[in-house]
Amino acid sequence: MADALLGPAEIRELAARLGVAPTKKLGQNFLHDPNTIRRIVAAAGLTPDDVALEVGPGLGSLTLGLVGAVRHVHAVEIDPRLAAALPGTVTAAHLTVHNADAMRVRGADFDPAPTMLVANLPYNVAVPVVLHLLAELPSLRGGLVMVQKEVADRLVAGPGSKVYGVPSVKLAWYAQARAAGKVPPAVFWPVPNVDSGLVAFTRHAAPPGVDRTDVFAVVDAAFAQRRKTLRAALAGWAGGADRAEKLLVAAGVSPQARGESLTVAQFAAIAGAAKLSLSGGKLSPSDAQHEEVDS
Repeated sequence: MADALLGPAEIRELAARLGVAPTKKLGQNFLHDPNTIRRIVAAAGLTPDDVALEVGPGLGSLTLGLVGAVRHVHAVEIDPRLAAALPGTVTAAHLTVHNADAMRVRGADFDPAPTMLVANLPYNVAVPVVLHLLAELPSLRGGLVMVQKEVADRLVAGPGSKVYGVPSVKLAWYAQARAAGKVPPAVFWPVPNVDSGLVAFTRHAAPPGVDRTDVFAVVDAAFAQRRKTLRAALAGWAGGADRAEKLLVAAGVSPQARGESLTVAQFAAIAGAAKLSLSGGKLSPSDAQHEEVDS
């Protein structure tokens, strides 16, 4: 399979033949280094029985590496020209190409069900794509994604880190994430002006007894005003600073703490305390209106 991997000359020739010019709008930077492809496939921890989901296969560099490692590959490509050309480059019976927007796919779109997400993700949509796929595809046991290094740092950050924020907490809801290496700009065409980072993640059970939507609402509110204490930052969500303080105390969290110091389990505890409170943790219509006026 190694001989089939695409190098720089093959990538440029293929793009010219298809009349494809990489666009910033679609975040297209085509990988053209066979050694990097092998490294990604090896680092992904795939088994021969896995079903890989690739988002943004482009000209097929990583796809060629994946088809030799797993039982089936689903490739989701938003660009119709690239989607149409991919089966000609990757002639494998166990490849299914989906000309679709990865932010709109659903579990029912994939048969067999994907077990691993392995992708060089477009930088501009990397975080929402990962979170959407984890939400829609409970069959995913984990994955390895290549994203902008700055985004990779955020995704793997823990509480207390300067770059810990909404992406860190929301990914932690679904999975344990870790940094899996850096990728230099030179292995892409066109060459991006940033380094890339590999993020590996393994799905785990979500905190029990709370709804993801409720927890994410707390997370969004907590980080909307990073420098504020949780008592102040959650006032709009809770329907007042006093009520926010009561819920925080009930959850075992200091009202003077800040969002960047909390684990996902602590955010879940806050949502759980709201659920147990008299109003069930949901803003009444009057509270919601009050919040909009204040904002």
